[in-house]
Amino acid sequence: MDSPVEIPFKSFIQLKPEESTAIYLQLVFEFIKAIQTGFLPEGTKLPGTRILCKVLSVNRNTLIKAFQDLESQGWIETLPNKGTFILSQQKQKNKAEFTVSKEQNIPPDNIGFNFQRSTILESPIETSNLPYQFNDGMPDLRLVQTDVLARLYVSKLKRRKTSKTYEQIELRSHSNFKTHFSNYLNLTRGVRISTSNLLTASSHEIALYLVTKVLITPGDKVVVASPGYYMSNMTLTNTGAQIISIPVNEDGIDTKRLKEICETTKIRVLYLTSNYHYPTTISLSAKKRIEVLELANQYGFVILEDDYDFEFHYDNNPVLPLAAFDSNQKVVYIGSFGKSLPSGFSYGFVAAPAEFIKELEKHQNILEPRIDVIKEQVLTEWITEGEVHRLSKKNKKIYKERRDHFVSILNDKLKGKIKFKIPPRGLAIWVEWLDHFNLVQFQKECSKQGLFLPKTILYQTKNLTATRLGFGNLEKEEMEKAVSILGECLAIITQ
Repeated sequence: MDSPVEIPFKSFIQLKPEESTAIYLQLVFEFIKAIQTGFLPEGTKLPGTRILCKVLSVNRNTLIKAFQDLESQGWIETLPNKGTFILSQQKQKNKAEFTVSKEQNIPPDNIGFNFQRSTILESPIETSNLPYQFNDGMPDLRLVQTDVLARLYVSKLKRRKTSKTYEQIELRSHSNFKTHFSNYLNLTRGVRISTSNLLTASSHEIALYLVTKVLITPGDKVVVASPGYYMSNMTLTNTGAQIISIPVNEDGIDTKRLKEICETTKIRVLYLTSNYHYPTTISLSAKKRIEVLELANQYGFVILEDDYDFEFHYDNNPVLPLAAFDSNQKVVYIGSFGKSLPSGFSYGFVAAPAEFIKELEKHQNILEPRIDVIKEQVLTEWITEGEVHRLSKKNKKIYKERRDHFVSILNDKLKGKIKFKIPPRGLAIWVEWLDHFNLVQFQKECSKQGLFLPKTILYQTKNLTATRLGFGNLEKEEMEKAVSILGECLAIITQ
């Protein structure tokens, strides 16, 4: 296994000796944040304290004290003669009744060849068989209209054969799909693009991977918001970029801090979820939108705008992305389409200058060399016949009702225990707990009562105890029971 020292600790463990907070506590909070944001996935082996204290420029006794605190809170475990590891949920499955979704066991040492292993890309995603579950804001698969899609898909498969070659059909089908899809994005998101400005991919994750592959080289400085999205942070870190985090305020990222960084450091990319910040659900204010675009033009960095949840907005005048107002071609806009459709029918896409799209296509031809003609024909028909708009309108009504009911339950059952703002879009609510308690202990107590809280929705620092509670996958009765369990478990651990 690659040496854990190769992990770029100093890019995400940022200590400030000038502050009054003890260094060992800063270490505790920084390591917790790194675990929650995916920089240190579960199962990661940490370097020995002698090595790590040199890397972080701290006293060894200070580091040992921080590790003792982290271990007592359940974030790490030290195994005799083996080392210190980010706590593996696999070893707690009999207690918590949940397991990691993919096996992450280290292969045996006696295999016949060596290969590179990534400590960055270990999946932090967990699954559970518990009856009640929160996630970070996923749609309800029970609402998917599989029968309608199935009929349309089968009808396309049965269409009369033509004399054209598969390559001719593929090219024409893809061109037709891109034309209708770019028109759809222009209409719904105001981005004003043509087909030459659009790349479609099989998923949002593939779209993000392709962009970072072409846009970022090792050593580039990339600014991200903190707290941020663990999956995108993993993808960005895997490029070899140096990650610089900036705080999020009540109206979005701290643009004053962004400018200060730009004045002293050459920034390559600002990664931004402007319309619905992950995880806090905050939307970037109009004033800060202008400031970010001006700073990008002034200092020459690229804005990588990730609009992962545009489809779930609950007003008639949704906030348009920065890409809709980008007159200087500084924004690379990525997003998702069809998140309410069955698995395999959703898409990721990139809207950007034509020359950049051409370069992305070169790399996509390796990852995704063939086009799913039938899938694109089905979605083209759904778009042209207005079925996508109809389904979107229907789903938004259902999810708005769920959001409002969830808000009502939170206010009823957790009044005086939490604070939150009602998000105008998305399928999750950012809940800050007024009491400061150990979220890992809270998670374990909820598990005993039949409620699953994945670690990816738990956020804890010195001044913050928060959870991102997804409501989209829950019906009303499920919401009531889940929130009741939250209240009961909170009473147990804070008594």
